[in-house]
Amino acid sequence: MPIFDLAILAIVQGLTEFLPISSSGHLALYPLLTGRPDQGVQIDVAVHVGSLFAVLLYFRADVAAAIRGGFRILAGDVRSREARLALLLVLATIPVVIAGLALSLSGMGGALRSLAVIGWATLIGGVLLWLADRFGEEARDDWRWRDAALMGLAQCLALVPGMSRSGVTMTAARGLGLTRTAAARFSMLMSIPTIIAAGAVVTKDMIDAGDAALGADAAIAAVLSFIAALVAIAVLMRMLRTWTMTPFVVYRLALGAILLWLAY
Repeated sequence: MPIFDLAILAIVQGLTEFLPISSSGHLALYPLLTGRPDQGVQIDVAVHVGSLFAVLLYFRADVAAAIRGGFRILAGDVRSREARLALLLVLATIPVVIAGLALSLSGMGGALRSLAVIGWATLIGGVLLWLADRFGEEARDDWRWRDAALMGLAQCLALVPGMSRSGVTMTAARGLGLTRTAAARFSMLMSIPTIIAAGAVVTKDMIDAGDAALGADAAIAAVLSFIAALVAIAVLMRMLRTWTMTPFVVYRLALGAILLWLAY
């Protein structure tokens, strides 16, 4: 794939993965709007892996705590704060793993990458985000079992391009009464096991296929995505201290309307 296309895809992914505007939707839009060949799931996952390393770096303290919690669980300690964080992340990840496997086996994933689907998902997701942010309380920063379970179920909706993984999880978090910064933080932490699982599957497929060129393209895309994602995370976390979700909602409504106009 030409380096220009890789750079555009990586920057788009890095900037949109953790904003509630759907990175997968934007990645699917690139070939649809430019007429370029679809980059394929492998490149999509590669740029997601780049953003994964960005969130690992930015939230390194939380990541280290979750890792220590995993070891504590293996040692029989499930009551510590670190073990609890690890268990909450596991609970939040189970639904999307099951749903993603079911979607993969059904072979319907490609059918969802259409302008109409992305447009409707962008619009509907934007309305839900506004409702949750407008009427949800900003009551707490702690993550509870119920929060993790419901945010995990909401994350399954992100398998539809345009819904936005960060968008649906932040929507659920705000509806549950978490503050905007807490909603963003837990949403990003939830992305870690999800991206790792998807990246492991696709990496195995590339190794089995022996596609060295695709592997090089994926590595370039991942590095560029890492840089863009790190900037986006820092900006988002600072912004949500004083802003509402309204700018993202307005963007989604405008983009969704344009996509539906193009589709119909």
